[in-house]
Amino acid sequence: MAHLEAEGPGALTDLCLAQVCRGLHSLCRRLADGSLCLRWAPLLPQEMADQLLHKMAAEGLLDDKTVGIFRCSEQLRLRRACIRSCPVSAEAFCLAICPHRLQELDASHVPGGLTGAQVLSGLASSPECRASLQKLNLGGLRMDWESLAGVEGLQVGFCSLQGLRTLHLAHTDLSDPGLEDACSLPQLESLDISCTPVTELSALLGCRSTLRWLSAHGLRQLDMTPARLISVLSQLQELRHLDLSDNCYSSADSDEGGEGDETLRHLLVGSPPVLPALVSLDVSGRRKISEATVRAFVEARDGLLFLGLLATGASACDILSTRENLKVTGEANEVQICEALGRYGERECFTREALVQLYNLTTDVDKPRPHILKLVLEGMRSHPESLQLQLVASACVFKLTGQDLAEALPVRLLSAAVTQLLEAMRSFPSHPQVQKNCLLALCSDYILQDVPFDRYEAAKLVMNWLSSHEDPILQRMAVAVISILVAKLSTEETAQLGADIFIMKQLLGIVQQKAMAGVVDSTLKFALSALWNLTDETPTASRHFIQCQGLELYEEVLESYHTESTVQQKVLGLLNNLAEVEELQAELMEEDLLEHILSLLQDPQVQVGVHYFAGGILAQLASREQTWTLDDELRNTILERLHTSIVSWTPPEREMVSYRSFRPFYPLLQTCQPPGVQLWAVWAMQLVCRQNAAYYSSLLHREGAVELLRKLSSHPGTHHDVKGITDTILGIVDPPRHHAGDTEAGRARGTS
Repeated sequence: MAHLEAEGPGALTDLCLAQVCRGLHSLCRRLADGSLCLRWAPLLPQEMADQLLHKMAAEGLLDDKTVGIFRCSEQLRLRRACIRSCPVSAEAFCLAICPHRLQELDASHVPGGLTGAQVLSGLASSPECRASLQKLNLGGLRMDWESLAGVEGLQVGFCSLQGLRTLHLAHTDLSDPGLEDACSLPQLESLDISCTPVTELSALLGCRSTLRWLSAHGLRQLDMTPARLISVLSQLQELRHLDLSDNCYSSADSDEGGEGDETLRHLLVGSPPVLPALVSLDVSGRRKISEATVRAFVEARDGLLFLGLLATGASACDILSTRENLKVTGEANEVQICEALGRYGERECFTREALVQLYNLTTDVDKPRPHILKLVLEGMRSHPESLQLQLVASACVFKLTGQDLAEALPVRLLSAAVTQLLEAMRSFPSHPQVQKNCLLALCSDYILQDVPFDRYEAAKLVMNWLSSHEDPILQRMAVAVISILVAKLSTEETAQLGADIFIMKQLLGIVQQKAMAGVVDSTLKFALSALWNLTDETPTASRHFIQCQGLELYEEVLESYHTESTVQQKVLGLLNNLAEVEELQAELMEEDLLEHILSLLQDPQVQVGVHYFAGGILAQLASREQTWTLDDELRNTILERLHTSIVSWTPPEREMVSYRSFRPFYPLLQTCQPPGVQLWAVWAMQLVCRQNAAYYSSLLHREGAVELLRKLSSHPGTHHDVKGITDTILGIVDPPRHHAGDTEAGRARGTS
């Protein structure tokens, strides 16, 4: 976890705000209208009030009820408000947001019917906002001026907010009269009218003396001659940043001159130069731009700082690399692609194009690139519904985290990557390539074992996907992921997952499929491991295993794979879990089954792991004489063979098994138990205690097992073999009068 430490802890402010968000309901009382009000509202620093609102919006917590806490405008003073993409109604907006002396407001893409007209009406009703508001983003909203037509005495428009300097109206239904109203603002410096249905830009002349930044991306309904458009633009003498990009890549124009767009030709190489003071121009997506045109434009502007050339075919122009301060979006190199991903986050078409170019460029990633991975994830987060974008982005994530790259990346970044991959799988369950890309990226021991994310939800998601797909490659990856995820779940999460009998059926179906074909491959082994861990201390899952005829199947597997110790160990490990459940022990009381397990216990040809789990099953069943339903002679034989076999075992050098609790062992340690039963339990405990003394010392003390071991050691009837191992355990976990450190305890799983 070195990389987590290297990242450092989160900022104290962020941690505090996150805690407030988590406990918001407990900190509030509910008003008559259902909205929340803080029980005690301290006078927060103004910037922190903004940060709290932004945090609630980012966490998806902001709605009509929770936004109510900001009605306390004297204690929580907002200046830069953000309700982007949050379901806030017009009424809640007016009550909670408008009373503040706002300088900035982002109300873009608010779902549920909030209109631009309602936002403007609310802001105009506040004398503070009318004078103070400088920046407004209404992107993605319906303007709906008609809804306010019947309100007497109410004059609503952009002109009512005389202090506005920045206005974003992209993806709205902005009309030509609406644009004229906006351009009448006396201090307007920045205007975004991208992807709106405006047909005329002559209104821009109304702010010719102030407008410095104009984004007119994707104006498909613009109805102006090139000469007229150039005439208007050329009069915007204060303009320094101009965006005329377009996402229509497949233009039908076939101009013989090769430029295709007369407006761009005049803008780029017109004489005299149009807008000679421009420092930023974006023409990305305009396919018919030549390198010669780009060269001429750059040569004529020494102060140029940015040029957008993505998807133009001209970004490889040699002059671009000679300007040290010039940033370029394009596809000629990694720097240009990263610039595109950083600038075009909200434009799905350009983000997708940049990701395609990134994928083509990164054929062999040999060093970690966290900055690029972060840009890819931001694109995925911004466009969750775009299949094509998620397809290429998930492929990029795999390339950027594959091989040994993951271990060199920040843990928080990897956690975010997993979250986005799971979201892509959830959004496109029927698209095999998206699923394959995500599974490929997830198939990393480091990511699955060490990176924090919601493993329970991930296991459910992958399991549900597995149920409807039979591609052998994807099946292998999915089962591998599930096997590792299940082993990392808590007891409670395992119980929840095991409660779904459908999951049990799917995994048993894979085992049966492989067994019928006589195949021994990684898919079979991963499925057996997943089932083993799924039934660990989960009686419900164990019962489902019995109900789904899993016991019959496993008996066949034991017989069929008699030479495969790895398979046998996983099968016996699960049967050991069943044997720990008292109510299911009767299901295992089959003479043929127990005799076969007894033969494995004594077989000198199998590995010690097979001996160990075979012994565990027999010890659990033989420990309860009152529930033994088979011949007493068989039980006596089992007890005798257990003892003689265990004393001959050689502990394995590598970890064979680990435990998060010893509770199933404690009935076996009672002084009334036969020596063979006791011997198996103490041998198992000694094995893991020697491998990880600190962990298991704490575990035994927490569960009160040390006293149980002392009683067993001191009892006069305890067999000397049992006493010897018991004393060894006590020497490890409780030296020299049983003092041990208190380290973290939890339950691990049978290793696979």
